[in-house]
Amino acid sequence: MSIILRLDRVMADRKMSLNELAEKVGISNVNLSNLKTGKVKAIRFSTLEAICDVLDCQPGDILEYSRDDSGKKDLP
Repeated sequence: MSIILRLDRVMADRKMSLNELAEKVGISNVNLSNLKTGKVKAIRFSTLEAICDVLDCQPGDILEYSRDDSGKKDLP
């Protein structure tokens, strides 16, 4: 996977539990857990915005891009 989720790290930094964040964001514990463990293929901007608002962070604090060398295109 090229997108790495750092939600667990940000939550730990803020000392916030999964249940507390899910309640404040307004999504189910299951959906937040799936997001936290990287078992989702997409996230709504409204959900990302709510998570960033509650955790007082930027999207880049939660999401990180890592280039997959196996799919790298050769440059001319």
